[in-house]
Amino acid sequence: MIFKRGAILFFFLVSTVGLAQQEKTKSLFRDSIDGKLDVSNFLIEANGFIPVVQLITEPALGGIGGLLTPIFIHPNKYQEEGKYVAPNITAGFAGYTANDSWFFGGMRIASLPKYGLKYRIGGAYASVNLDFYRDIGSNKDVEFPFNFETFGFFGSLTKEIGNTNIYAGLEYLFLKNNISPEFAFTALPDFVTEKEFKNVQSSPGFIIEYDVRDNIFTPNKGTLITTNFRVNADWTGSDFEYQNFSAWILQYFQTTAKLVSGFRLETQQQFGEAPFYVEPGISLRGVPAVRYQGTSTYLAETEQRYDFTMRWSGVAFTGMAKAIADKESFKSAKLIYNYGVGFRYLLARKFNLRMGIDVGWSNNDFGYYIVFGSAWNNRS
Repeated sequence: MIFKRGAILFFFLVSTVGLAQQEKTKSLFRDSIDGKLDVSNFLIEANGFIPVVQLITEPALGGIGGLLTPIFIHPNKYQEEGKYVAPNITAGFAGYTANDSWFFGGMRIASLPKYGLKYRIGGAYASVNLDFYRDIGSNKDVEFPFNFETFGFFGSLTKEIGNTNIYAGLEYLFLKNNISPEFAFTALPDFVTEKEFKNVQSSPGFIIEYDVRDNIFTPNKGTLITTNFRVNADWTGSDFEYQNFSAWILQYFQTTAKLVSGFRLETQQQFGEAPFYVEPGISLRGVPAVRYQGTSTYLAETEQRYDFTMRWSGVAFTGMAKAIADKESFKSAKLIYNYGVGFRYLLARKFNLRMGIDVGWSNNDFGYYIVFGSAWNNRS
């Protein structure tokens, strides 16, 4: 009799613990405010991650592919009253696309506010198939396919100047490339040299950044201004002699409680003799990567986001840009434009992290994109 009662009590306790565990698990993925799907508590309380399994929709990579990216987001333990401190982000990634490109790597973005420091570090290995376009005198662009087997490493460290939100510091990019042309030829095209097939690029640089956005994922207001200058030379260990300067501005206004207006300005400048595949290119939704390149680029884009509810938003965007080749004037360079629409879902309210899908059109192309945070995050 005692055993029977003990067994009943045991199963009751197991059932109770099981139900409590289910409720706890449920609460990790539901917001206490509206009860909707939200991963904020999972990231904060369970040291969890967002297992982003998404399509690769970049037209230059075949238009379809898969990417697995576990993203760990943890609030920074150093918080300052009245000042936004970005969370620390650690992510790995591995992907494969329809044109037989594959890659894997990892990165970390973090800060030490107590010491006024921010750092980024990452590395990757890739075998990527890309088509480059050049006008070789036929009055239309000709397509040249290449395979790029590349190992890359990047790191940066910046320090805040006073209490100004201005950070300055150093960055470094290393690339070891093995390039193979995937087209038949009796002589190489004029824009390609054999030196570009196998080389090392070692590029130290200097960076200055001003960041007063209210959020790094999906800002509602604030400004980001970034400039950097990088050098490749014999003394840096590079096989090429060239320099890159870039500058961009992201500006956000919350014009009403539901409408957020974003604006992006960007320029890239290259000096010296660089490999054709590292020339600055236009980065706009709907425009394939490396489709338009030049020794300098100029770009302007706007995105408008309207929050229909706390969770669901719609976006519309448009922009224009020019990539100016060497010895070409700004006026004669082709005007590239884009336009498109998309939607967002507030996936982690406590981080103001939204995800969604954008579809974009340009002069001659179309693309669709899975967006994590902001479509401009690759510039922030």
